[in-house]
Amino acid sequence: MTRAAPELRLPELRLPETRLIDALDRHPELMIAVSGGVDSMTLAYIAHRFSRAKVSMLHAVSPAVPLHATSRVRAHADRHGWTLILADAGEFDDPRYRANPVDRCYFCKSNLYDRIRSVTQGTVASGTNLDDLGDYRPGLKAASQRGVVHPFVEAEIDKATVRDIAHRHGLDDLAELPAQPCLSSRVETGIAIDADDLGFIDTVERAVSDIIPEERNIRCRITHAGVVLELGDTAIGRDDIEHLVQTLCRQTGRTFTGVRPYRRGAAFLRGAP
Repeated sequence: MTRAAPELRLPELRLPETRLIDALDRHPELMIAVSGGVDSMTLAYIAHRFSRAKVSMLHAVSPAVPLHATSRVRAHADRHGWTLILADAGEFDDPRYRANPVDRCYFCKSNLYDRIRSVTQGTVASGTNLDDLGDYRPGLKAASQRGVVHPFVEAEIDKATVRDIAHRHGLDDLAELPAQPCLSSRVETGIAIDADDLGFIDTVERAVSDIIPEERNIRCRITHAGVVLELGDTAIGRDDIEHLVQTLCRQTGRTFTGVRPYRRGAAFLRGAP
Protein backbone atom coordinates (compact mmCIF):
# COMPACT_ATOMS: atom_id res chain seq x y z
CA MET A 1 0.00 0.00 0.00
CA THR A 2 1.47 3.38 -1.02
CA ARG A 3 1.51 6.03 1.68
CA ALA A 4 1.84 9.78 1.31
CA ALA A 5 5.19 11.20 2.39
CA PRO A 6 5.03 12.18 6.07
CA GLU A 7 6.06 15.79 5.38
CA LEU A 8 2.93 16.30 3.29
CA ARG A 9 0.78 15.30 6.25
CA LEU A 10 2.53 17.17 9.05
CA PRO A 11 0.69 20.52 8.64
CA GLU A 12 -2.54 18.64 9.51
CA LEU A 13 -1.15 17.39 12.80
CA ARG A 14 -0.99 18.89 16.27
CA LEU A 15 2.00 19.04 18.58
CA PRO A 16 1.40 15.72 20.42
CA GLU A 17 1.17 13.92 17.07
CA THR A 18 4.32 15.52 15.68
CA ARG A 19 6.19 14.55 18.86
CA LEU A 20 4.86 11.02 18.44
CA ILE A 21 5.96 10.82 14.82
CA ASP A 22 9.41 12.08 15.81
CA ALA A 23 9.62 9.26 18.37
CA LEU A 24 8.56 6.71 15.76
CA ASP A 25 10.93 8.03 13.11
CA ARG A 26 13.95 7.31 15.32
CA HIS A 27 13.62 3.67 14.28
CA PRO A 28 14.15 2.35 10.74
CA GLU A 29 11.90 -0.64 11.41
CA LEU A 30 9.15 -1.09 14.00
CA MET A 31 6.94 -3.97 15.05
CA ILE A 32 4.09 -2.82 17.27
CA ALA A 33 2.46 -5.14 19.81
CA VAL A 34 -1.26 -4.59 19.12
CA SER A 35 -3.70 -5.80 21.76
CA GLY A 36 -6.92 -4.44 20.26
CA GLY A 37 -7.27 -1.54 22.71
CA VAL A 38 -7.27 2.17 21.93
CA ASP A 39 -3.61 2.74 22.82
CA SER A 40 -1.86 0.16 20.69
CA MET A 41 -4.37 0.47 17.84
CA THR A 42 -3.99 4.26 17.66
CA LEU A 43 -0.21 3.90 17.78
CA ALA A 44 -0.36 1.38 14.94
CA TYR A 45 -2.53 3.70 12.85
CA ILE A 46 -0.30 6.76 13.30
CA ALA A 47 2.89 4.76 12.74
CA HIS A 48 1.56 3.11 9.58
CA ARG A 49 0.17 6.30 8.09
CA PHE A 50 2.77 8.92 9.02
CA SER A 51 6.07 7.40 10.12
CA ARG A 52 9.05 6.87 7.82
CA ALA A 53 9.74 3.59 9.63
CA LYS A 54 8.96 0.25 8.07
CA VAL A 55 6.01 -0.69 10.30
CA SER A 56 4.33 -4.01 11.02
CA MET A 57 2.04 -5.23 13.80
CA LEU A 58 1.80 -8.41 15.86
CA HIS A 59 -1.35 -9.43 17.73
CA ALA A 60 -1.16 -12.24 20.27
CA VAL A 61 -4.04 -14.72 20.05
CA SER A 62 -4.68 -16.24 23.47
CA PRO A 63 -7.46 -17.36 25.83
CA ALA A 64 -6.65 -14.15 27.74
CA VAL A 65 -7.54 -12.01 24.71
CA PRO A 66 -11.27 -11.69 23.93
CA LEU A 67 -12.28 -12.82 20.45
CA HIS A 68 -13.85 -9.44 19.76
CA ALA A 69 -10.46 -7.77 20.34
CA THR A 70 -8.87 -10.06 17.75
CA SER A 71 -11.72 -9.32 15.34
CA ARG A 72 -11.17 -5.59 15.85
CA VAL A 73 -7.48 -5.90 15.06
CA ARG A 74 -8.21 -7.90 11.91
CA ALA A 75 -10.80 -5.36 10.76
CA HIS A 76 -8.47 -2.38 11.18
CA ALA A 77 -5.59 -4.20 9.53
CA ASP A 78 -7.80 -4.89 6.51
CA ARG A 79 -9.17 -1.34 6.46
CA HIS A 80 -5.83 0.44 6.73
CA GLY A 81 -3.55 -2.00 4.94
CA TRP A 82 -1.41 -2.99 7.90
CA THR A 83 1.14 -5.75 7.75
CA LEU A 84 -0.23 -7.95 10.54
CA ILE A 85 1.00 -11.15 12.16
CA LEU A 86 -1.31 -13.17 14.41
CA ALA A 87 0.66 -15.38 16.77
CA ASP A 88 0.43 -17.43 19.94
CA ALA A 89 2.79 -15.74 22.39
CA GLY A 90 3.02 -18.99 24.36
CA GLU A 91 2.31 -17.65 27.84
CA PHE A 92 -0.03 -20.58 28.59
CA ASP A 93 2.92 -22.92 28.13
CA ASP A 94 4.74 -21.07 30.92
CA PRO A 95 3.93 -22.52 34.38
CA ARG A 96 5.13 -19.29 36.01
CA TYR A 97 2.40 -17.37 34.18
CA ARG A 98 -0.31 -19.96 34.85
CA ALA A 99 0.50 -19.95 38.59
CA ASN A 100 -0.70 -16.32 38.63
CA PRO A 101 1.82 -14.78 41.02
CA VAL A 102 1.66 -11.10 41.87
CA ASP A 103 3.96 -10.36 38.92
CA ARG A 104 2.11 -12.56 36.42
CA CYS A 105 2.18 -9.71 33.90
CA TYR A 106 5.98 -9.93 33.83
CA PHE A 107 5.85 -13.49 32.51
CA CYS A 108 3.07 -12.66 30.07
CA LYS A 109 4.98 -9.76 28.53
CA SER A 110 8.25 -11.69 28.59
CA ASN A 111 6.68 -14.38 26.43
CA LEU A 112 5.04 -11.81 24.16
CA TYR A 113 8.15 -9.75 23.53
CA ASP A 114 10.31 -12.84 23.06
CA ARG A 115 7.81 -14.06 20.47
CA ILE A 116 7.89 -10.72 18.65
CA ARG A 117 11.67 -10.68 18.72
CA SER A 118 11.66 -14.11 17.04
CA VAL A 119 9.94 -12.68 13.95
CA THR A 120 11.59 -9.26 13.57
CA GLN A 121 14.98 -7.62 13.65
CA GLY A 122 13.36 -4.21 14.09
CA THR A 123 12.51 -2.29 17.23
CA VAL A 124 9.58 -3.58 19.26
CA ALA A 125 7.08 -0.92 20.38
CA SER A 126 4.19 -0.93 22.85
CA GLY A 127 1.14 1.29 23.34
CA THR A 128 2.09 2.20 26.92
CA ASN A 129 1.13 5.81 27.70
CA LEU A 130 2.06 8.20 30.51
CA ASP A 131 -0.87 7.20 32.71
CA ASP A 132 0.29 3.58 32.71
CA LEU A 133 3.47 4.56 34.56
CA GLY A 134 1.45 5.32 37.69
CA ASP A 135 0.02 1.80 38.00
CA TYR A 136 1.64 -1.46 39.07
CA ARG A 137 2.75 -2.97 35.76
CA PRO A 138 5.42 -5.70 36.02
CA GLY A 139 5.24 -5.99 32.24
CA LEU A 140 7.17 -2.74 31.99
CA LYS A 141 10.15 -4.50 33.56
CA ALA A 142 9.97 -7.21 30.88
CA ALA A 143 9.80 -4.49 28.24
CA SER A 144 12.83 -2.67 29.66
CA GLN A 145 14.88 -5.87 29.75
CA ARG A 146 14.14 -6.46 26.05
CA GLY A 147 14.63 -2.96 24.71
CA VAL A 148 10.94 -2.35 23.97
CA VAL A 149 10.17 1.31 23.28
CA HIS A 150 7.10 3.27 24.35
CA PRO A 151 6.52 6.06 21.80
CA PHE A 152 3.54 7.58 23.65
CA VAL A 153 5.66 7.94 26.78
CA GLU A 154 8.53 9.44 24.82
CA ALA A 155 6.10 11.92 23.26
CA GLU A 156 4.59 12.73 26.70
CA ILE A 157 1.12 11.52 25.69
CA ASP A 158 -1.43 10.38 28.27
CA LYS A 159 -4.63 8.36 27.83
CA ALA A 160 -6.87 11.36 27.23
CA THR A 161 -4.57 12.56 24.47
CA VAL A 162 -4.52 9.11 22.89
CA ARG A 163 -8.32 9.22 22.73
CA ASP A 164 -8.21 12.74 21.28
CA ILE A 165 -5.79 11.61 18.56
CA ALA A 166 -8.04 8.66 17.75
CA HIS A 167 -11.05 10.98 17.42
CA ARG A 168 -9.16 13.43 15.21
CA HIS A 169 -8.24 10.67 12.80
CA GLY A 170 -11.73 9.21 12.55
CA LEU A 171 -11.01 6.21 14.76
CA ASP A 172 -14.17 6.79 16.76
CA ASP A 173 -14.74 3.10 17.43
CA LEU A 174 -11.37 3.03 19.17
CA ALA A 175 -11.59 6.37 20.93
CA GLU A 176 -14.65 5.32 22.92
CA LEU A 177 -13.37 1.90 23.93
CA PRO A 178 -13.27 1.37 27.69
CA ALA A 179 -9.99 0.24 29.21
CA GLN A 180 -9.73 -3.51 28.68
CA PRO A 181 -6.71 -5.18 30.25
CA CYS A 182 -6.30 -8.88 29.52
CA LEU A 183 -8.86 -11.30 30.95
CA SER A 184 -6.26 -12.82 33.29
CA SER A 185 -6.17 -9.53 35.18
CA ARG A 186 -9.63 -10.44 36.55
CA VAL A 187 -8.31 -13.52 38.37
CA GLU A 188 -7.18 -13.00 41.95
CA THR A 189 -3.49 -13.52 42.64
CA GLY A 190 -2.72 -17.13 43.50
CA ILE A 191 -5.65 -18.67 41.59
CA ALA A 192 -4.22 -20.55 38.64
CA ILE A 193 -5.00 -19.06 35.24
CA ASP A 194 -7.42 -21.37 33.43
CA ALA A 195 -8.81 -20.96 29.91
CA ASP A 196 -12.33 -21.98 31.02
CA ASP A 197 -12.32 -19.30 33.71
CA LEU A 198 -11.25 -16.69 31.18
CA GLY A 199 -14.00 -17.75 28.81
CA PHE A 200 -16.53 -17.43 31.63
CA ILE A 201 -15.27 -13.93 32.50
CA ASP A 202 -15.64 -12.83 28.89
CA THR A 203 -19.15 -14.31 28.68
CA VAL A 204 -20.29 -12.46 31.81
CA GLU A 205 -18.81 -9.12 30.82
CA ARG A 206 -20.28 -9.25 27.32
CA ALA A 207 -23.71 -10.30 28.64
CA VAL A 208 -23.75 -7.45 31.18
CA SER A 209 -22.56 -5.01 28.52
CA ASP A 210 -25.50 -6.02 26.32
CA ILE A 211 -27.85 -4.90 29.13
CA ILE A 212 -26.01 -1.67 29.99
CA PRO A 213 -23.96 -0.75 26.90
CA GLU A 214 -23.41 2.75 28.26
CA GLU A 215 -21.43 1.41 31.25
CA ARG A 216 -17.68 1.60 30.56
CA ASN A 217 -16.51 -0.12 33.74
CA ILE A 218 -17.57 -3.77 33.85
CA ARG A 219 -15.32 -6.34 35.49
CA CYS A 220 -16.11 -9.94 36.34
CA ARG A 221 -13.51 -11.04 38.86
CA ILE A 222 -12.76 -14.54 40.08
CA THR A 223 -11.71 -14.39 43.71
CA HIS A 224 -10.94 -16.93 46.39
CA ALA A 225 -14.42 -16.28 47.79
CA GLY A 226 -16.18 -16.65 44.44
CA VAL A 227 -17.27 -14.56 41.48
CA VAL A 228 -17.77 -10.84 42.01
CA LEU A 229 -19.05 -8.30 39.50
CA GLU A 230 -17.69 -4.75 39.54
CA LEU A 231 -19.68 -1.89 38.02
CA GLY A 232 -19.68 1.89 37.95
CA ASP A 233 -21.73 3.53 40.68
CA THR A 234 -24.73 4.29 38.48
CA ALA A 235 -25.14 0.64 37.45
CA ILE A 236 -25.01 -0.90 40.93
CA GLY A 237 -28.32 -2.15 42.34
CA ARG A 238 -29.81 -3.56 39.15
CA ASP A 239 -31.70 -6.75 40.05
CA ASP A 240 -31.73 -7.91 36.41
CA ILE A 241 -27.95 -7.80 36.21
CA GLU A 242 -27.47 -9.62 39.50
CA HIS A 243 -29.96 -12.28 38.40
CA LEU A 244 -28.12 -12.72 35.08
CA VAL A 245 -24.72 -13.21 36.70
CA GLN A 246 -26.20 -15.47 39.37
CA THR A 247 -27.69 -17.65 36.62
CA LEU A 248 -24.42 -17.82 34.67
CA CYS A 249 -22.57 -18.78 37.84
CA ARG A 250 -25.10 -21.47 38.72
CA GLN A 251 -24.88 -22.94 35.21
CA THR A 252 -21.10 -23.33 35.55
CA GLY A 253 -20.99 -24.45 39.18
CA ARG A 254 -19.59 -21.18 40.52
CA THR A 255 -20.43 -19.12 43.59
CA PHE A 256 -21.64 -15.56 43.00
CA THR A 257 -20.66 -13.25 45.86
CA GLY A 258 -22.37 -10.09 44.61
CA VAL A 259 -21.70 -6.68 43.08
CA ARG A 260 -19.28 -4.03 44.26
CA PRO A 261 -17.94 -0.70 42.90
CA TYR A 262 -15.42 -0.87 40.06
CA ARG A 263 -11.78 -0.72 41.12
CA ARG A 264 -9.36 0.74 38.60
CA GLY A 265 -5.96 -0.79 37.95
CA ALA A 266 -4.33 -3.68 39.74
CA ALA A 267 -7.39 -4.41 41.89
CA PHE A 268 -6.00 -7.44 43.67
CA LEU A 269 -3.00 -5.50 44.97
CA ARG A 270 -5.01 -2.79 46.64
CA GLY A 271 -6.77 -4.50 49.47
CA ALA A 272 -9.68 -5.79 47.45
CA PRO A 273 -11.66 -8.36 49.50
